[in-house]
Amino acid sequence: MTGQPQHVVVVGAGLGGIRTAEQLRTAGFRGKISLVGAEQHLPYDRPPLSKQVLTGEWDPERIVLCDKARLDELGISARFGEPAVALHDGAVELADGTRLQGDAIVAATGVAARRLPDQPDTARTLRTLDDTLALQNALATARSLLIVGAGFVGAEVAGAARARGVDVTVLEAMPVPFTRALGPEIGAVCARLLTEGGVDLRTGALLERFTGGSAVELADGTRLDADVMLVGIGGVPELGWLASTGIDTSDGVPCDARGRVEGVAGMWAVGDIAAWTDPVRGGRHRSEHWTNATDQAAAVARDIVGADAPPLSTPYFWSDQFGLKIQLVGRPDLADTVLPLHGAGLDSGPVKGTVAAYFAGACLVGVVGFGAARLIARYRGLVGREADRAEVLALATSE
Repeated sequence: MTGQPQHVVVVGAGLGGIRTAEQLRTAGFRGKISLVGAEQHLPYDRPPLSKQVLTGEWDPERIVLCDKARLDELGISARFGEPAVALHDGAVELADGTRLQGDAIVAATGVAARRLPDQPDTARTLRTLDDTLALQNALATARSLLIVGAGFVGAEVAGAARARGVDVTVLEAMPVPFTRALGPEIGAVCARLLTEGGVDLRTGALLERFTGGSAVELADGTRLDADVMLVGIGGVPELGWLASTGIDTSDGVPCDARGRVEGVAGMWAVGDIAAWTDPVRGGRHRSEHWTNATDQAAAVARDIVGADAPPLSTPYFWSDQFGLKIQLVGRPDLADTVLPLHGAGLDSGPVKGTVAAYFAGACLVGVVGFGAARLIARYRGLVGREADRAEVLALATSE
């Protein structure tokens, strides 16, 4: 393993960052590893923030990914609460003026919650543990909640609030929620979950302006107010610290298929900010899914030490909403057809047990299920090898 760097600086202590550091040790790296985190907290898992942590089912300690004892065991020098502010010739500058000179840099700073123009401080967002704890405290005494954006975070928070008996209104600008992520057919099923869960879902709702407190006015003149407001409209890559590098960060950090940053020697990027070359559809693709960050971390760690990268797993995503686990395997963005496999959810029947397949031509490129974990497991391998439609439909009718 000649030619390995002596010091790897991992900027970002979320899932992608801590997994990269861990995987470096697994791959045999014996040099120095510095881990930089903007938050004071130990590395933690974000998906439970809008689910188990918000509902109080889990204590925050349960989502810690790597405690101090484990960091010490791995020989990782961690700097928490000091975000990176710049990168100069291989030196990462922190907010306190410290410079960490690394001969390999891994960018893993993730995304910040996207904000709307003129969004007041009274409109909450949910991206960090502190955000979740503040929202949890606010919902403890709230009677009503207004959510702007019917994405996964918005829907999960809506479910948690309804479980507390809070009246929930969700505003969605698109005619059907989740259209970009799941397509209109499956998005309509998710919309039913919201409405059947007691949520006042308003689609095609265009926000005109905030009117103070937790109140808004829509383009049609409707005025809405609530005790608590949450804006959940996606995230923005945290890339201000790379502003002086000349890297084109207009859509994340551009990387090749191994995570190497374009035009910058000795630098890699993983996770939500990383736009890796996509061998399937060409160009570059940036994914904010949990499994993507773990896969990329393993690939980058092995590339740094000069080892072959492991094969990437089939993309997978899940969301817990109104007592059902929604699971997605594959790449629905590649599909031109959606077909039902199990259940009647696509035909206005019960949502639970519904499974649908995404096809690109005759090839299976994705499967989505609602409260159907056993069935989803049957199709995961078929998605991985892009099985033929006839084989998929035969399996669906075999029971």
